[in-house]
Amino acid sequence: MATTQRTPLGEQRRTGVGGWWQRWTRSQAQVEADELQERVHEADDLDLSRIDCCTPGETVTVSGMVRSVTIRPRSNVPAMEIDLYDGSGSVSVVWLGRRRIPGIDPGRSMVVRGRLTCNTDSPTIYNPRYELKPAQG
Repeated sequence: MATTQRTPLGEQRRTGVGGWWQRWTRSQAQVEADELQERVHEADDLDLSRIDCCTPGETVTVSGMVRSVTIRPRSNVPAMEIDLYDGSGSVSVVWLGRRRIPGIDPGRSMVVRGRLTCNTDSPTIYNPRYELKPAQG
């Protein structure tokens, strides 16, 4: 008999007899998102938050994988911007005055600590503290 579980976002997830079919027919993106979430939960840092559960204005600590790195000027100041994805959502991370930070490349795992803002269309963290995680191999 299949049962239903609620996730933190109120989504319903079927487990049991019918759950195997949903797991087997998942897209590659869903599989990768689930793997990222498992890695985040296995981390030894208990202060980590899921990106989709963060509230604007609070100081957050999130862990994820860098999906893209972009250099753009903001008010005539160079800025390095990354898209950090943890399987539940993504957040833009911006370092003002930087064109490059060694070690931050697409595919790299990292932990970011800073204040979450939503002044733009997407959640953003400006000039955070960060920790690079070992490359997956």
